[in-house]
Amino acid sequence: MRNQTWEIVDLPQGRKAIGSKWVFKLKLDSEGNIDRYKARIVAKGYSQVEGIDFNETFAPVAKFTSIRILFAIAAQYDRR
Repeated sequence: MRNQTWEIVDLPQGRKAIGSKWVFKLKLDSEGNIDRYKARIVAKGYSQVEGIDFNETFAPVAKFTSIRILFAIAAQYDRR
């Protein structure tokens, strides 16, 4: 909440919350000593039902070729 990355909202009528679980990981340095501890919370998305919990999925992915073309065009029109 301090980082304003999420907010608490009420569930819609007749819906159940999706479960979640904490995932903990140790990060090691090059010598194998504990460098830091990391933790994140993940949603148990496998419990969702299409058409009830969501209608579509979308994950934008840029192809490397498209990025190269954009850089080439930008370099072509660079007017320093």
